[in-house]
Amino acid sequence: MSPTDLLVPTYCNMLRTLRGILTKAAEQGPADTDRLMAAQLAPDMLPLAAQIRFAAYQAQEAACRLRGVPIPASLDIVAAEGRGAADAPGTLAEAVARIEEALSFLDGLEDGTLDGDAMRAISLTLPGGLTFDMTATQFVRDWALPQFYFHIVTAYAILRHHGVSIGKADYVPHMFAYLRS
Repeated sequence: MSPTDLLVPTYCNMLRTLRGILTKAAEQGPADTDRLMAAQLAPDMLPLAAQIRFAAYQAQEAACRLRGVPIPASLDIVAAEGRGAADAPGTLAEAVARIEEALSFLDGLEDGTLDGDAMRAISLTLPGGLTFDMTATQFVRDWALPQFYFHIVTAYAILRHHGVSIGKADYVPHMFAYLRS
């Protein structure tokens, strides 16, 4: 399976999932749903707002790295919003807008666009200064997918922990396309 065939549908399915569970949170939540954006699982974890922004960032960042193009300034802003979410979580509507931007970006990718040289070197430097050197295949397997899923699952867990009534069917709604009749 090619990186494009693996990542783009995965990212789109799960970003739609994230949008769906946020919609449920808005429908079920208190009048001030935006307070959920500051919700955390633990005091040393980033809030829901960060998880959403990092999921949107990860999907687009991986596509840039695999194509060998620089991360655009507009995407750096999304990452900065995620890092600063503890102090400025923003609104649910703003977070959903970041999801929509990521989906639009992914929808605009051409078939095969992420399928360059599987052995191409990718260097990833994190904000704390750690640098990882990987091949494109290692990047997809060991960074791009695990990091993306971490933020999706954490957002799901924060919502559940704070009383939003969601379950497994809300996490994998795309599976109903395969349901045997």
